[in-house]
Amino acid sequence: MKQVLFEEDGAFRVGTILSEAGASLQVEAAHGKRSKVKATSILMRFDHQALQALIPEAQKLSEAIDPQFLWEVCGGDEFGFEALARDYYGHAPTPIEATAVALRLHASPVFFYKRGKGRYQGAQAENLKAALAGIEKKRKQQEQVDAWAAEIVAGRVPEAVAEKIDTLLFKPDKMALEWRALDQAATEAGLAPAKLLDKAGAIAGPEGYFLRRFAFEFFPKGLAFEPVPALVEPEGLPEATAPAFSIDDHETTEIDDAFSVEPLPGGKVRVGIHIAAPALFFGRDHPLEAVARERLSTAYFPGGKITMLPEAAVAAATLSAGRRVPAASLYLTVDAATHEVLATESRLDRVQIASNLRIGELESRLNEEAVAAGRVEGEHGEDLLLLYRIAARLRATRGAAEEKGDRADYTIRVADGRVSIETRRRGTPIDMLVAELMIHVNATWGRLLADQGLGAIYRNQRGIKTRMEVEPGSHEWLKVSHYAWSSSPLRRFVDLANQRQLVAALRHELPPYTVDELSQAAREFEATYESYAEHQRTLERYWVLRFLLQEGLAEADAAVIRDELVRVDGLPLVSRAIGLPAVPPGSKVRIAFGEPDLWEPSVLCRYVGS
Repeated sequence: MKQVLFEEDGAFRVGTILSEAGASLQVEAAHGKRSKVKATSILMRFDHQALQALIPEAQKLSEAIDPQFLWEVCGGDEFGFEALARDYYGHAPTPIEATAVALRLHASPVFFYKRGKGRYQGAQAENLKAALAGIEKKRKQQEQVDAWAAEIVAGRVPEAVAEKIDTLLFKPDKMALEWRALDQAATEAGLAPAKLLDKAGAIAGPEGYFLRRFAFEFFPKGLAFEPVPALVEPEGLPEATAPAFSIDDHETTEIDDAFSVEPLPGGKVRVGIHIAAPALFFGRDHPLEAVARERLSTAYFPGGKITMLPEAAVAAATLSAGRRVPAASLYLTVDAATHEVLATESRLDRVQIASNLRIGELESRLNEEAVAAGRVEGEHGEDLLLLYRIAARLRATRGAAEEKGDRADYTIRVADGRVSIETRRRGTPIDMLVAELMIHVNATWGRLLADQGLGAIYRNQRGIKTRMEVEPGSHEWLKVSHYAWSSSPLRRFVDLANQRQLVAALRHELPPYTVDELSQAAREFEATYESYAEHQRTLERYWVLRFLLQEGLAEADAAVIRDELVRVDGLPLVSRAIGLPAVPPGSKVRIAFGEPDLWEPSVLCRYVGS
């Protein structure tokens, strides 16, 4: 019974010929499968072999054949595998021996070029040398990969891998040996690469991972500031006639704004809104301007922040207590009885900062009860009450509705790995005082720049969309005709750029920025500002989940937002609740927390009752 060795789909197969018709054969394999084989695919014909064992026995035999020796004896001409098998064995080869040589030739493309069915030619010497060198290089590389992977699995991160951790995690070159080692180790350990590196002590937990990812994307040169030339204290500024005080959280170091109150004859008062003036310490061409232009904003998150300006620049311009500091000031002449603003004046001056009031302490003095009683106790009490009443008049004048106090703000603090979450109600007298005076200064200076035809970056709001644009437009929600962020120049580049334009306007100089430059900055700021905010939200959510674990919270009350979405009472946490029945928004429900995933970060909640 005739049998054949043939090639099919790049592999050698054997079978028994059932029939042969012209250019094709009907062949039955040892396991019974029948197939149609082209005559041109037939490599060898033979008789009386145990087909089921032929290929396995030939494979075993081929493993003992040295391809280097075959290459040395094959010569430079094209040859068939049977002829080479005859030379190799010194006799007419058996089907198994011939198949063994064919398998070795087929498995050694570095040594032999395939020239047709069953036909080969030895590689040229120089090509073979280069190919073998490449194979040896790959072998050594794999040895290195294996060694590094073994170290990582054992909890040690090799120096070569440690130096590239950020690149490996956030923008890996998957051909790099370091990535191959990390990927191989992660597969072996059954962990994601970041979790494996964290287990090995190379990442400071999920928070370290999030910060590294953020820094890698937005601070490719690193978080540290390069040395810059010294700042120059501005000279020749007039002195403000009244001391000022600021209102901030106790952690705030970039104190951008302060207020002063000065009685005037005729039942009037002069209120000063003083804004820190870094633009007076360094010019548009100073290296610090490029730093601010690149960073665009301070990035805040629980347990830390990445400032827009270096510490020395902040320290020079911040409105901290006990200093006489250059400022951009907006003065309001106000009727002390009606709290109506009678006149405004903008100027650059030097202000004595008497104190930095902190919101935590101030809440016990400036609150609804104190306002109703008409008396605010303690430092700057009378001034605070007057400023509150002026702010209320400003809000009424612009036609804004009162802030609803039914929603809370949360402050997440992290100290020594422990999380605290403080709740603070929105729309307090302190909030209203600061917010209204900042809205007024931003609206006034936005209008001033527009009236003088100087370029500026406006925060316009039409419908539901708020955009940073260089064309002045109204802010519909705030109900102001112009709104240009100018009150936080230590923290936001938009405010710094607008302050430069304002300084030019007040000094009757050419504006340092063109409209096109401001337009480009506005687009980049908007995208960057949202990315910074997203990073802040991610870390806030992470620390809230850490708080759940820290406090052992298994259940909580929540309010339904819509569908399965709920807002947890007393925490800045919105999540989906599985099994939530169809109830109206605002309904109170009870939810149970699943196991938080700190690396996402997310937590699965389950409805447990109403």
